[in-house]
Amino acid sequence: MSGKGGVGKSTIAANLAAGLALRGYRVGLLDCDIHGPTVPTIFGLESSRPEVNEQGIIPVRVFSNLSVMSVGFLLENKDSPVIWRGPAKMGAIKQFLEEVYWGELDYLIIDLPPGTGDEPLSVAQLIPNCDGSVIVTTPQDVALVSVRKSINFSSKLNVPVIGIVDNMNGLVCPHCGEMINVFGSGGVEKASQDFNVPVIAELPIEPKVAEMEDKGTVLQGLDHSTEWQKNFELVVNSVEKIL
Repeated sequence: MSGKGGVGKSTIAANLAAGLALRGYRVGLLDCDIHGPTVPTIFGLESSRPEVNEQGIIPVRVFSNLSVMSVGFLLENKDSPVIWRGPAKMGAIKQFLEEVYWGELDYLIIDLPPGTGDEPLSVAQLIPNCDGSVIVTTPQDVALVSVRKSINFSSKLNVPVIGIVDNMNGLVCPHCGEMINVFGSGGVEKASQDFNVPVIAELPIEPKVAEMEDKGTVLQGLDHSTEWQKNFELVVNSVEKIL
């Protein structure tokens, strides 16, 4: 989760789900970003639709041990807006949590929209024993204000914070290989110290990751060929170790 948009929450959620599945775990990924669902696009599943049978709503299968569910699968086309007020959004999330039949899971990863409003609150209330949250941020000061709010939100709702992912932390120069601090540095470490929450990974800006997601080829690109993907293993390790 994060209090600010555009920091890469869906990217982190999708790659975390895929990373855990590639380690042999049974994983479900629930996209609770009602107004801006991107999980179908990330996995190249925009034309897929969930099935419904006597067991409930059957999520879309990515491969044998990874399934995903998103309101994006229910739209007539990907450009259709979701114009819902709070009660409708809460009802949809409740239906997803109660009626989607995942089968036996080791992990259910939930991708949340930015902020601390209806969707995160609904999830926290409907899953009272949630194992933990991962806070995603970027190094800008404006994003770090939201990090503090997200940590406080988790604390008030008794959701343990697994750690902070510092996304878009610098750009590796393609010519000299030096790291360029595009958005500054130091703020994430300060927030980590203030709240005693670990920074579990620092991920550089990586054009290849964005390109893969735009093409819906994120899984085919998980070959650890970039610094981003190598560092991302730290996120998977942290979730695997703690949970």
